[in-house]
Amino acid sequence: MGMGVDIRNRLARRAAEEIHNGMVVNLGIGIPSLVPNHLSKEIMVMFHAENGITGMGPSPEKGEEDENLCNAGGYPVTLGRGGSYCDSAVAFGMIRRGRVDITILGSLQVSQYGDLANWIVPGKKVPGMGGAMELAQKAKKVIVLMNHCDKQGNSKIVPRCTFPLTTKACVDLIVTELAIFQVKSQGLLLTELFAPYDLGDVVKKTDCEFMISENVRRIPY
Repeated sequence: MGMGVDIRNRLARRAAEEIHNGMVVNLGIGIPSLVPNHLSKEIMVMFHAENGITGMGPSPEKGEEDENLCNAGGYPVTLGRGGSYCDSAVAFGMIRRGRVDITILGSLQVSQYGDLANWIVPGKKVPGMGGAMELAQKAKKVIVLMNHCDKQGNSKIVPRCTFPLTTKACVDLIVTELAIFQVKSQGLLLTELFAPYDLGDVVKKTDCEFMISENVRRIPY
């Protein structure tokens, strides 16, 4: 099942808590693109896109789109104050040199040790991996926002990824509509629960074992 708008925004709002003043942040398509809507106006960050923008602004109003200005997913964007353009080689150079503080991505599967599989479903045609491999390898922090289960009800948090990997042991934080997990060297640590779900709901829908924090935060509606 897909997520409703309210749930998608809950995940984006929680991810926004990880962003601090002065960061360079790269956002994947889908739920991650909602994160800027939940940032405090006091927080000044530079949003980076692999196609050559640093300092993306909000989405333009309908009818105000610039056909020459889009993000890496092809969606129209604006340029914020102090923003700049470059070619994609420089944009990827920024990623590979570790200049991106946080990347927030969607995923098809994440393993209990932070392995990421988010670029292809075997047998499906896709245009390519894009910047996922570089971002997952080189961003200082990798956050995944995703459904807890796929359309068939199978857990997307797994002991071992069965889809082709993007990168091994790269994910730091997993945010689903049920819960938030930190990825530790010894496995997953559940630290937060979204209301109205409880621990039993998470155990039932998660295919791997995980640790539980002594102080689990409950996030209300």
